[in-house]
Amino acid sequence: MFKIVKGVPAEWGICFRTVPLDGTPWILSYENNTIAVGLYSEDIIILDAITGSQAAILSGHTDWVGSLAFSPGGTLLVSGSYDKTIKLWDMQTGGVVKTFYGHTGEIGSVSISPDCTRIASGSGDRTICLWDTQTGECKHIIKQQDAVSHVSFSPKDPECLISISDNKVQQWGINGNQIGPTYDGSHIAFSPDHTQFALCSGRAVTVQNSGSIKIVAKFHVTNDDDAYHCCFSPNNRLVAAAAGEIIYVWDIASSDPYLVGTFVGHTECVTSLVFSSSSCLISASHESVKFWQIGVLSADQVVTIPEPTPAASASIESISLQAGDGITISSNWNGVVKTWDILTGLCKASFQTPAKDNVWRDARVIDGKLILIWSKDGDMTHIWDVEKGELLQTLDTPTLRGLRISGDGLKIFCLDVGILQAWDMWTWKPMGKVKLEGNSCFLDSFCPGGSKIWVKFKDSSIQGWDFGTSNSSPVPLCKTLLERPHLDFIGSPPWWASGPPWIKDMVTGKKVFQLSGRYEKFSEVQWDGQYLAVGYESGEVLILDFNHLGSK
Repeated sequence: MFKIVKGVPAEWGICFRTVPLDGTPWILSYENNTIAVGLYSEDIIILDAITGSQAAILSGHTDWVGSLAFSPGGTLLVSGSYDKTIKLWDMQTGGVVKTFYGHTGEIGSVSISPDCTRIASGSGDRTICLWDTQTGECKHIIKQQDAVSHVSFSPKDPECLISISDNKVQQWGINGNQIGPTYDGSHIAFSPDHTQFALCSGRAVTVQNSGSIKIVAKFHVTNDDDAYHCCFSPNNRLVAAAAGEIIYVWDIASSDPYLVGTFVGHTECVTSLVFSSSSCLISASHESVKFWQIGVLSADQVVTIPEPTPAASASIESISLQAGDGITISSNWNGVVKTWDILTGLCKASFQTPAKDNVWRDARVIDGKLILIWSKDGDMTHIWDVEKGELLQTLDTPTLRGLRISGDGLKIFCLDVGILQAWDMWTWKPMGKVKLEGNSCFLDSFCPGGSKIWVKFKDSSIQGWDFGTSNSSPVPLCKTLLERPHLDFIGSPPWWASGPPWIKDMVTGKKVFQLSGRYEKFSEVQWDGQYLAVGYESGEVLILDFNHLGSK
């Protein structure tokens, strides 16, 4: 789950749930919040699309399931298997309504007519069979030049079939006569309103009007694999395609269609994908089923302080997380402090403060008060009651390279050249000091609760200390990964950082997520092991939930 709490629609998405299965997934189908997953183990797993939990197991095939299709409304499920049979399942009882025999090769694709009276199947035996669901009889056989990789009833005409064989897309009447033009492609998908279709052909994905055949948009995948599966979102706005382990999503609704983003997370080739809503995409590969959330615009509903229009005035200069209280707090260049609801993505309150320009700063709700601290290099540190607009205290501080309130709200951490110090929030009494080896460092983006703090160095090494055990001897935490989530945010904003920021698994060394597109450049970031809050020069605040990665 993630929210964009201010700005324009997202240009990327995130996997918010991964469902590993007891078996190897191959294909999936979705209807009415129910997911059916065909496995190499011959079974079909039924998942609840909302919770991701397993609802049932359908057993009956004797070889792996290569194709699935729900009837409209999801009361029936058709499965095709490499055991050369087709089964029609009652989703209320989980039982087999009928088994269809006749193919001499594996079943690679199945489809059920809108009125549920016919089933179409494509096979490696180079035939398309049309079956009567009541009698189980094969009414028509349409011969092909090669194995059939796809067959479906046309969404515009239930008396017409669409097939793919030898990378040729063809249309057939149910009597076996070919109708309409032939296209080159390895996969075809129709929009929900039937006005458009998308074709995968090599590394190209082409979107065309169903009537005029006019090309609406043409995209190319950028990795070394061909695009081989595509689908439309329910609102006809987005088109997704899989190529190897990567999923691409494009926005085709604007006058200038563009890439929304590339979704990386599968470690095996993506074999199937479908939209369950206009902002949720479900994908299957040989290792798991993943749920991806695509950016949703959330309005900033509280506007109490008019902000200047120049971009520099809106740039987020600090961001902080208090997930336990359900909020994120931002402070921008012009001194405007805002609190954001993590779950709804809405601005809860907005306040003007004197903390303007390029200053070190941090904000936190402490004992019900929204407190802001800020300081310029070589200047005083100010503690400000944001809601009352009152200066609580002014403190003499050293030259700073970082300033942060501790997670428990009791201390202020100050990073000087080669020195990390902690001070009592209200008495300014020293609470400990650590001499750092090397001065190219900054406060790490990880912000735990309590009195722990981490520092990251130019070589990306991390050192951490706990200032809560003694006033004079902070305890080092840097020798064990158990003290900190194993996910690391690479690309925090020191002057030497370059390239798009990304999340790295410190145990496996693998990249698990990357901010892309217009979200590559940011001004501030914090995360607590589950939530990641990112502030941008545009004034946008982005909140992500990484709970599905097991980072705690």
